[in-house]
Amino acid sequence: MIVNLVRRACHACHACHACHACDVRRVRMSIMGIMGTQVLMATLAMLNMLAVLNGAVVVAADDAGYVPIFNGTSLDGWEGKPGFWSVKEGVIVGETTAENPTKGNTFLIWRQGNVDDFDLTLKYRITGGNSGIQYRSKDLGDLVVGGYQADFEAGKTYSGIMYEEKGRGILAQRGERVSIAGDGTKTVGEPIGKTEDLQKTIKPGEWNDYRIVAQGPKLSHFINGQLMSETVDEQVGKRAAEGVLALQLHAGPSMKVEFKDIHLKRLKLADGRKKLVLVAGNPSHGPGQHEHRAGTLLAEKCLDATFPAGTMGPQLITATYSGGWPTDPTAFNNADAVFFFADGGNGHPVLQSNRLAQIDALAKRGVGVACLHYAVEVPKEKGGPEFLNWMGGYFEPHWSVNPHWTLAKTELAQGHPISRGVKPFETNDEWYYHMRFREPMTGVTPILSAVPPDVTRDRPDGAHSNNPAVRAGKGSREVLAWAYERPEGGRGFGCTGAHFHKNWANEDFRRMMLNGLVWTAGLEVPVEGVASTVSAEDMAANLDDKAPKTPAAPEEAKPAASKPVPAGT
Repeated sequence: MIVNLVRRACHACHACHACHACDVRRVRMSIMGIMGTQVLMATLAMLNMLAVLNGAVVVAADDAGYVPIFNGTSLDGWEGKPGFWSVKEGVIVGETTAENPTKGNTFLIWRQGNVDDFDLTLKYRITGGNSGIQYRSKDLGDLVVGGYQADFEAGKTYSGIMYEEKGRGILAQRGERVSIAGDGTKTVGEPIGKTEDLQKTIKPGEWNDYRIVAQGPKLSHFINGQLMSETVDEQVGKRAAEGVLALQLHAGPSMKVEFKDIHLKRLKLADGRKKLVLVAGNPSHGPGQHEHRAGTLLAEKCLDATFPAGTMGPQLITATYSGGWPTDPTAFNNADAVFFFADGGNGHPVLQSNRLAQIDALAKRGVGVACLHYAVEVPKEKGGPEFLNWMGGYFEPHWSVNPHWTLAKTELAQGHPISRGVKPFETNDEWYYHMRFREPMTGVTPILSAVPPDVTRDRPDGAHSNNPAVRAGKGSREVLAWAYERPEGGRGFGCTGAHFHKNWANEDFRRMMLNGLVWTAGLEVPVEGVASTVSAEDMAANLDDKAPKTPAAPEEAKPAASKPVPAGT
């Protein structure tokens, strides 16, 4: 009975003479229309057995978790040369002609994010020439890309191969399983099939399904559900762990390539690597203050230098998004930790739309959450309970305060990984204090503490300036940075400094911050902490273009006669 049903299902998808070429998803749907669910699992098992007997590797993507990254109407989120790329009837079209050739290979680059470990599906159709899908690649400028390429063509030789554009060339031919060792030695394993047989699964001049699965060093290309090539790339200094995604338009004779139904699913990083997503807020305050983008990119650069992608050993993959929130709809999907450096309060990026629920769902599955400076503040009624659960503490208006003062009598947590290699330091900053912490503070570790000058407790009462509880605490030690280990799994880290961008130049402040981000992501902090160096050029890079602010922010807290400092300054 089951064999007959399988035959009927295969006949329904018109693949009765080549069952190894059928799309498993279509077969599943055909079976569901023919039989009841009671024998579904047995039938699918029979299908898998028949596929093995036919020597095929047929893989269908699970629909769960895929997100469209092409809207079907425009090239929003993509960048390419207008003379070559367009959208027609829901399809991305790349085309060269005798009158409009491209002098070299040119690319349509996805600008909403980079890719690391992922599962990508799309449909392509090609008329003449050669094309490909770039991934984990380098943006070389002028819309030129180099790196891994899932190749396809109008001919009969290269579709499905692994090619490295502007690199090592062909890494795996169609039908090959190739392993590349750390020293570059290439080993060809058990073949997938004969290249001429695999070519038969491709429909020339018609729409074909391409799927790319990149999981750690293993890179697999599928066309119409059929595995075409598999590469395990572990060559030190050559392999790529992350990079841009792009579509290729090849130089040479006139050609036309079309793409549609582009869907991306990010995968949990393999091999013990961790991913940190950094979110930089919009420009705010005067020059040198609240430099969210510059500070975030500086931290990312330091982390990338310590955990370089493509090398052996522990790796931290970083992805920075500016503008307050990612336009990449998949940005957080495989994050191990998320870091926010942005303005807070009612305008906190997490509080907009449904984002609070989005980040809460991440935290509940163990994703770490770290916040810096104004980003530690949310209203008590909206965000307060969540921040207590995510990070163990936050700035609560009418309870916490935001004076400017110079650290004195600083103490660092003994034995905590975030304190490794960090020496007591003194910086003038807007060091918020009197944070609202969980009660009891189980799981919360004060990382940095100091005794604020009494003058900071003499300001008039206000939502951010003072209150009776703060005033009564003259001479008390206050927590300025803290770590939190959630009982259900996951970590949180908060720090109240970094109003002034110049303080990133302080080696110990910077080491504490970098240690905190590494720890929040779940990686082991190096024994001496995350060492880094920054130059004057590094400090000046990526600063927002701001008009000077008048009057300038105060350098120190003033006595009670002075005006309250506005929130987040």
